[in-house]
Amino acid sequence: MERLIATIDKINRRIGLYVSWLSLCLVVLVVWDVLMRYLFRKSFVVMQELEWHLFAVFFLLGGGYTLLRDSHVRVDVFYQRLSPKVKAWVDFLGTIFFLLPGCYLVIATSSRFAWLSWTVKEGSPDPGGLPARYVLKAIVVVAFFLLAVQGVSMGFKNLLILLGRSGNRHGQVEGQE
Repeated sequence: MERLIATIDKINRRIGLYVSWLSLCLVVLVVWDVLMRYLFRKSFVVMQELEWHLFAVFFLLGGGYTLLRDSHVRVDVFYQRLSPKVKAWVDFLGTIFFLLPGCYLVIATSSRFAWLSWTVKEGSPDPGGLPARYVLKAIVVVAFFLLAVQGVSMGFKNLLILLGRSGNRHGQVEGQE
């Protein structure tokens, strides 16, 4: 179990590192687009679509890494006051009853759309837009798979805490990293 946790965490950590560079690309692209629009009165559909495609990839593929780092938005009014064991129960049950079923629903419903888009090589409906919208639709499936797998890692970490085999709730299993 610990080896599986370490492998999943390593994959999402590496993907998070690579995806973080998209934020720099996005900033450069937005600055370029704004300069072109306001200084030269030129706007390109491809630039605008590339902006939201990069943001979508950044947001989607960063989900597993965000879960790994326990950086998802959470209402901590009650949670922050709980003991580590109770937090482990909350996270374990939340993973089983909410995170994994939610990921399954998104994967199950978006897989068909992504496949159909891929088979017709769907592109932008706008003239001058990006040609490969099917890639973005496939990333939705990949991203929620990575999120689900990270959820499995988180569930196992919390299970180890509940079994008294680890005190580390987030990041790597004890002795890793």
